[in-house]
Amino acid sequence: MTSQLHQNLSTQNAQQKIRYAVVGLGWFAQSAALPAFAHAENSELVALVSDDPTKLAEIAQKYEGVQRTFSYEEYDDLLSSGLIDAVYIALPNHLHCDYTVRAARAGVHILCEKPMAVTVEECEAMIKAAENYNVKLMIAYRLHLEEANLQAVELVQSQQMGEPRIFNSLFTQQTVEGNIRLEKEKGGGTLDDIGIYCINAARYLFQAEPIEVFATVGNNGEERFQEVAEMTTAILRFPDDRLASFTCSFGAAKVSTYQVIGTKGDLRVEPAYGSQGEIKHILTIEGEKQEQTFEPHDQLAAEFVYFSDCVLQDKEPEPSGTEGLIDVQIIRALYQSIETGAFVQIDTPKRHQRPMPEQTIERPPTQEKSALIHAADPSGKT
Repeated sequence: MTSQLHQNLSTQNAQQKIRYAVVGLGWFAQSAALPAFAHAENSELVALVSDDPTKLAEIAQKYEGVQRTFSYEEYDDLLSSGLIDAVYIALPNHLHCDYTVRAARAGVHILCEKPMAVTVEECEAMIKAAENYNVKLMIAYRLHLEEANLQAVELVQSQQMGEPRIFNSLFTQQTVEGNIRLEKEKGGGTLDDIGIYCINAARYLFQAEPIEVFATVGNNGEERFQEVAEMTTAILRFPDDRLASFTCSFGAAKVSTYQVIGTKGDLRVEPAYGSQGEIKHILTIEGEKQEQTFEPHDQLAAEFVYFSDCVLQDKEPEPSGTEGLIDVQIIRALYQSIETGAFVQIDTPKRHQRPMPEQTIERPPTQEKSALIHAADPSGKT
């Protein structure tokens, strides 16, 4: 495996481009990840992995850099082929660990979508595999590179709003019956799919980890919510008795916003968690309101550029395996709270890196809007 890794690295140094396979061709991969390679100058799409022959054929035809396509059964053949340096894993959550560990063993770097995995044990296995086989592992927290969110971090840390005391967030959308996000066994659920954005934002804005959590769920009784709850409300207690709360729902109108409230003012960001479009800051300090609009950028292109640079320069990604592990640890504690009806204490690993403004990467937004192939967004739109 070591010789394969050295071979990959020598190829990278020669061409200064990281060659990727995109593993999983669902809605997000098709609408956001695949088009992003056009603006990721140090990254190259060369392979696709899916069990849908129509997807493979039509998408490979669309992206001329694709050299080969593979089924899931052929994944190990891809990993040993020498064709790629890295995989971008956009599979259902319950498959993240297996496909990450197999890539690491083959000396292939891994950019894995969030949530990192379904259980803490799976996250730990992924981190261990990356360490043992000396490959980079990054969890795809695209907002760690996004200007508006990083400016929010800077505003909060500057104390312009005074001491930050409260974080509150809403992230809601309609998710149609049959969507994988509603399948419990595949790692679906509001906390895993969209609540993780609120958890992560609270952590990077407070620059701290929660010490105690509580959650409760609501369900309107619709058939689509038989396996997972319609909505979840959570409270996270941070050191110095700071509180974060959020509600996430698969059965409400589309809303994406967070607010940080300090002793002198507050900042509202909306839409807070989308991958496309403008983002607005509404900052109020001692009654004076200011608004700032941030232009849209290709967040996935920034993600590929950042991770490829980490591989090429042998740097550890800031959104590391530990970052992903902490969020999953919090999510599991929230599920425990739902079951017991009580607050759950939590002790997470210490983070030595946090997203900071100097990580900002801007790439122009993708203009092309292609029809999805055998895929649909959470609302059912194809």
